[in-house]
Amino acid sequence: MDTNQFLTLNNGKKMPIIGIGTWQASDEEIETAVDAALEAGYRHIDTAPRYGNEQAIGKVLKRWLDAGKVKREELFIVTKLPVIANSPSDVDPIIRKSLADLQLDYVDMFLIHTPFTVVTNEDGSIKRDEEGLMIPDLTTNHAATWIEMEKLVANGLAKSIGVSNFDKEQVARLLKNCKIRPANNQIEHHVYLQQRDLVEFCKAEGIAITAYSPLGSKGIANVNASVGIKRDLPDLMDIPEVKEIAAAHGKTPAQVLLRWIVDTGCIAIPKSTNPERLRQNLNVFDFKLTEEEVAKL
Repeated sequence: MDTNQFLTLNNGKKMPIIGIGTWQASDEEIETAVDAALEAGYRHIDTAPRYGNEQAIGKVLKRWLDAGKVKREELFIVTKLPVIANSPSDVDPIIRKSLADLQLDYVDMFLIHTPFTVVTNEDGSIKRDEEGLMIPDLTTNHAATWIEMEKLVANGLAKSIGVSNFDKEQVARLLKNCKIRPANNQIEHHVYLQQRDLVEFCKAEGIAITAYSPLGSKGIANVNASVGIKRDLPDLMDIPEVKEIAAAHGKTPAQVLLRWIVDTGCIAIPKSTNPERLRQNLNVFDFKLTEEEVAKL
């Protein structure tokens, strides 16, 4: 199994094509999962302050680094500027807190988690309206925040910078005002939500796409449901075409869904806390979908 597959970013840095997502898991689950992921060969780990697990991930990374089981330059660690703190003055203190929690001197990628900021209550929780929807802070200024993001690269705190959940117009606005182009746009991307226009636009601009929820977005649906928004989402691994292609290659449906991401030139960060599924999710480089199969999906 070849676990050393990379995509070269617009700044020349190499980003592993398959990483592990870490949203919606307890500290204990995350420590076990990240340890198992590193054992399986993962070197790309995606986190965020909003996930509440950076300290747990930091413990595992320190153990591996101190034991000499992995070198820092072999890792690719991604974290983000949270939705409650998107102003220019938030950038430096937020990344320094993340670095302290992760027990690292720098991250390989720092993203603006959302193209909007939300209003918070006095206790720091997200403020919601009568319908349960988050209240946006309309003073959010991407260009001003991006200037501070660029300083992180100059100061050695982040090797690369990018965005997450940005649409085509928002990415284009940044490109008109930046000195350092975004290296990455992390978006929900899978066969049921392909976002082709956005993906192709970013590729044309040299911005790599990372697909979160590449096996489907039940976790996001659960969050939506908690505030009264219903999303009727299919089980992607039960789609007949996916199962048919999996049988043809002797692979699991999940491996086919991930290979589709790879074959369309994107990065994927599937989340799992199961050691066997972690290994399976990484084992997608020994087969390739045909053009017909890609078109079918």
